[in-house]
Amino acid sequence: MAPSFDDDYKLLGLNIAYYRHLRGLTQTQLAEKICMSSSYLSKIECGNYHKSVSLTMILTIAYGLDVKVEKLLTKR
Repeated sequence: MAPSFDDDYKLLGLNIAYYRHLRGLTQTQLAEKICMSSSYLSKIECGNYHKSVSLTMILTIAYGLDVKVEKLLTKR
């Protein structure tokens, strides 16, 4: 049976939202900064986007938030 990554997707989304708020950015502002649609960013932040999120996308988001990628993937 394949592993479920539901909790990992939720953690990723919560961390993105946390650091985005710390930076004083709206979803739209961050999305524009990293050339992503705000609807796609919203889906990732909600943690309900169960299609794979590429490493490139995670790195891009981390860069846009000015945080190390491990901050997005681990519990605070």
